[in-house]
Amino acid sequence: MDIKVTAPSVVHGEIRLPFSKSISNRVLLLNKLSKNRLMPENVAVCDDSEMMRCALATQSGVVNTGAAGTATRFSLAYLSMLPGEYELTGSERMKQRPIKILVEALRKLGADIEYLENEGYLPLKIKGKELQGGEIELSGGVSSQYISALLMIAPYTRQGVKLTLTGDIISLPYIKMTISLMSLYGAAPQMKGNVITVPVGRYNPLPYKVEADWSAASYWYGFVALAKEADVILTGLDNRSIQGDSKVASLFTPLGVATEYNDGFVRLRKCNFVNKPYEADLTDTPDLAQTLVVAAVMKDVHFKMSGLQSLRIKETDRISALVNEMRKLGFVLDDSIPGTLIWNGERCEEMQNVEIDTYDDHRMAMSFAIASYLYPKLKIKSSEVVTKSYPTFWDDLLKVGFEIER
Repeated sequence: MDIKVTAPSVVHGEIRLPFSKSISNRVLLLNKLSKNRLMPENVAVCDDSEMMRCALATQSGVVNTGAAGTATRFSLAYLSMLPGEYELTGSERMKQRPIKILVEALRKLGADIEYLENEGYLPLKIKGKELQGGEIELSGGVSSQYISALLMIAPYTRQGVKLTLTGDIISLPYIKMTISLMSLYGAAPQMKGNVITVPVGRYNPLPYKVEADWSAASYWYGFVALAKEADVILTGLDNRSIQGDSKVASLFTPLGVATEYNDGFVRLRKCNFVNKPYEADLTDTPDLAQTLVVAAVMKDVHFKMSGLQSLRIKETDRISALVNEMRKLGFVLDDSIPGTLIWNGERCEEMQNVEIDTYDDHRMAMSFAIASYLYPKLKIKSSEVVTKSYPTFWDDLLKVGFEIER
């Protein structure tokens, strides 16, 4: 469904954010491996986590994880160690996203995996069995989901796993989140420098309550940054989060948003804003890139954002998508440096009757909603893509005064 979005000048309200899908998908797998009969509380209600649930419930046959990258990577590792024969497939976009690095790593641990169509991509044929384990080496520059997938099944291999990460490590908070949750469930992973060791062990069944999603909070930071007046309460968040994207609070301070931490919620208000060049390394928080880029450009803030190399292999090539859609609005972004986006104020002719393409990417739809402050009735195509992580996003906007024409 295509929609037109118009933003209010004043944003006041209390928003119940969705629960973290990053935590949910990890806890769903750990919970399954622990043979816990009780489900964790507050598991995210979104496409990604629903795909994860379905994959973990499989007995045999075809497992389709749709467009869910996390569920695909985690399911591949899980099915590799689960006795039986499976075919793992996904959406057309998922079939274009590389999986070879994870397949090769699992093969080194003893997995039996074959490509059914194109080398390095879904669909896959998997013959699940007990894995040998052992020592493997992986680039730290690959998706943290590959690393987390390997770590979470490691206690159930015969020898355990010693994983050495080479080069610079991206999305480190997601790896630390995985290690923290594994430890909570009774495993004994240790990370020293770039080496992670996971001995043989078992997860213990335990109750777990998932916290709200800081990634989802980022869009509200963008709205507060652009509104003339704002006072927004986001429930389910605090300053003790294990989510790396909680860094959004400090990243938005230079863009004019103050964060007040309370017991079980945060309050966002406007603060002093000085328009000066903005520079950020988003190596640890790449999922915040689109929100920060749109918000900065809408505030006429020149920027250099680095650490974006993983954006090329997300739901879409997010760097190209940002460049394309920003040009429609009359802004020229520079992506000539690998892993970096720069805007020095360069403009071009704005397209008439702009339609924002979302590329089957939930974060494109939600981040460009921020642009509706400068472009009333901004048309956003395929708005339903938000169901991947934040199904109530458009309804929440209506609650605080946004106008949405469906």
